[in-house]
Amino acid sequence: METGLVAIPMGFARRFLQTSIGQMVYFTQDTDRPETLVFLHGFGGGSSSFEWSLVYPYFTAGYRVVAPDLIGWGESYHLERDYQPDDYLRSLREFLEQQAGVVTVVASSVVAAWVVRLAAEFPQLIQRLVLMCPTGLSDFGEPYKNPFFQVVAAVPGVNWLFYQQGVANRGTIRYFLEERLFARKERVTNEMVEAYYASASQPQAEFSAFSFLKGDLCFDLALWLPRLQTPTAIFWGERAQFAGPKLGQRLAQLSEQVRVFTVIPDTGTTPQLERPALVCAQLTQALPKLL
Repeated sequence: METGLVAIPMGFARRFLQTSIGQMVYFTQDTDRPETLVFLHGFGGGSSSFEWSLVYPYFTAGYRVVAPDLIGWGESYHLERDYQPDDYLRSLREFLEQQAGVVTVVASSVVAAWVVRLAAEFPQLIQRLVLMCPTGLSDFGEPYKNPFFQVVAAVPGVNWLFYQQGVANRGTIRYFLEERLFARKERVTNEMVEAYYASASQPQAEFSAFSFLKGDLCFDLALWLPRLQTPTAIFWGERAQFAGPKLGQRLAQLSEQVRVFTVIPDTGTTPQLERPALVCAQLTQALPKLL
């Protein structure tokens, strides 16, 4: 009987790992492989490992595949406080330290940027990186600020009500997917809306969402890419709204470790949901180039 937020892809099981700030839920297949692919979702209302669920099952023949829900998202533990950068640096490091063999991380958006920082500080953790639209949202000294969310999040009661009405409802989620994350709205399915809604509706989910929306988890990725020692591929949605391919190309030029830069045509910020078959093909081509 399925008891989680969303259906688990065939061949995968739900597992648990305790970190110093709470329990992380992750999905994996019970098999031994010399290399592990870890798929990390981005931040945003309703984000979870579902974001990569149309891609990661494709790689089970050659890899041990792991897809966690990060702390504060999906089925993992939700802190009842403002989140700080160290919460994710610490919990991600502890999670990756528990992975066996050669570890390749595939990550998206702001989480992809955090993984760059983690790899720069602990190069032994990750052997290869694949980054989808990585941005710290404060890149090249342009700070992210959203005074509206800073005010709303600071008022008890009002913050919860706004979150329920303005973030954690199906209409808002569908609009956000169709208008902001996807290049073509007709690609958004009811299953996607329900998965995001289920994650956004978890108790205390507003704390992680507001911490991100306020800008507490943003930073300047441009300061960290020159320190990167890990072979890296960068993918970018051709029509990504929050940060476009031109920013991606500018970031890629900061590190000699970026060996692949690919624009995924006719996609927005989440090509892994919008055109998963194409992302699988591009990822398959990129991985051997990072050896």
